[in-house]
Amino acid sequence: MPRIRVALCDDFREERWPSMDRVASMLDAELAAHHAQSFDAERICPPFLRAATRIPVAGRSRVAFSADRFLNRFWRYPRHVEPLAPQYDLFHIIDHSYAHLAHALPAARTVVTCHDLDAFRSVLAPAEEKRSGAFRTMTADILTGLQRAARVMCDTAAIRDELAGRGLVRPDRLVVAPLGVDAIFFAAAEPAGDAIEILHVGSNADRKRIDVLLRLCGALAADFPQLRLTRVGDPLTVDQQRILSDTGMADRFTTVNQVDEPTLAALYRRATLVLQPSAREGFGLPVIEALAAGTPVVASDLAVLREVGGAAAEYCPIGNVDAWRQQVAALLHERQNAPLAWNARRERGREHARRFTWKRYAADVAQVYRDVAAESDIKPHVARRAQRACEPGPPTRVFCALGWEGAARGVGAPASDRAGVRGPQRVRGSVEL
Repeated sequence: MPRIRVALCDDFREERWPSMDRVASMLDAELAAHHAQSFDAERICPPFLRAATRIPVAGRSRVAFSADRFLNRFWRYPRHVEPLAPQYDLFHIIDHSYAHLAHALPAARTVVTCHDLDAFRSVLAPAEEKRSGAFRTMTADILTGLQRAARVMCDTAAIRDELAGRGLVRPDRLVVAPLGVDAIFFAAAEPAGDAIEILHVGSNADRKRIDVLLRLCGALAADFPQLRLTRVGDPLTVDQQRILSDTGMADRFTTVNQVDEPTLAALYRRATLVLQPSAREGFGLPVIEALAAGTPVVASDLAVLREVGGAAAEYCPIGNVDAWRQQVAALLHERQNAPLAWNARRERGREHARRFTWKRYAADVAQVYRDVAAESDIKPHVARRAQRACEPGPPTRVFCALGWEGAARGVGAPASDRAGVRGPQRVRGSVEL
């Protein structure tokens, strides 16, 4: 029986969305490892064309890079995928903020993964996310692309319920497929020392509430003089740097960017606690990765984070620095005064994280592919495969389109849920005009 061709279209690496790179690479690898008899998947993101960023001096500006990103995402990418429609059986847009690509693809054979609704806030909550009319038009185009898809996959039931509750997508077209954790994060934990290292993994976007993180650590420093804060992600903004200085944490603060997975895993293992004070999240990979590493987590009391962290993590009200201070201090005292309870907590986290595997994620995705393929008429593609069976060339393909998580959040500085973390990449390129 011929394999179903699925196209994996990942986001431009130059946009620096490491979490999306990670999902793309792991899905690609797991489909090849466990579902090769049924599917042939390939990532076909076009090379990133540089135009504005090639202009001397001005090309180094943020505006120039934003212009190139807009050109590639909204002009070049759709024109790249449109002629590919006859060549593949299914299309999978893995990042919802690239859902505008669905307008160039056959809706009945298109799947979109929606990680969160943050990209659509300028349309769904215009009073809170004030944007220009042109920006809202762009966002609406992405949202209607999402709504065209035959299936919308969600990382969590919370996001599925929000999509259905807002009437954006019919419930029968929504599927939950939790993301996974790489085995490298389950490596043996580092021996505990006297140092207290607080770790945060994520971008500097407002919704990550870096202000809460900095003020919290500043409030804890008096009682825990050995406390240090490490961030994996983009450099702090000017406002965040000001808060860092005001809290007296400047000499206790380290930020790193563009780390690979082994380095990230080591940082998790070395950390005393991982904090996730976000106001909004879609899945929260740092939560489950930290638990896999045996590092306790304190996260914002969000439905998505409770769904991912379960009883293995602790939760605090969004933005309540005093509540966060009390909870983190209690955990640090437990580490110092009740080592048995602390070690049991770490082991509970590791056990909980074992439920999340990329193998299971790929199996969930593969089932969606089968369901959509069964509902759509792909007989002409089967006939073409029979016609080409005696011709030399590569086997049938599977295409997944992975997009830029923040398309509707603007074309400004790049960021991601796990900014600064680089996942493996097999197909990537950059072409200069």
